[in-house]
Amino acid sequence: MLSDRHVMATIPAADLDRAQAWYSDKLGLVPAVSDEVGLIYRMPGGSEFLIYETPNAGQAPNTLMAFDSTNVVADVAELKQRGVVFEDYDLPGLKTENSIATIGDRKAAWFRDSEGNILALGEA
Repeated sequence: MLSDRHVMATIPAADLDRAQAWYSDKLGLVPAVSDEVGLIYRMPGGSEFLIYETPNAGQAPNTLMAFDSTNVVADVAELKQRGVVFEDYDLPGLKTENSIATIGDRKAAWFRDSEGNILALGEA
């Protein structure tokens, strides 16, 4: 039934202004739409995400959204220069070294936004 529908990720923010500044300063993103619903970011390939205001932000213990990367090592280095702090994991089946996990032949890295939400970079 929904197989032909567009999908939009939704990301909670306790403070929408703070979130907008963080996504701009740290990730270089500018919202395409800013209205009473929140901030809509349009990405290449037709993907989008919405940041909306709610007091429930930062409570999910899992990754909320992942950005595709062709070079996680380079992207992590650039984001660190912008002040993004990456998560380190040492779990069964998931260990990061220099902020990057190798899973099979792919690399991935996780970081939190200004609202405490977990975001990721991953090689597709």
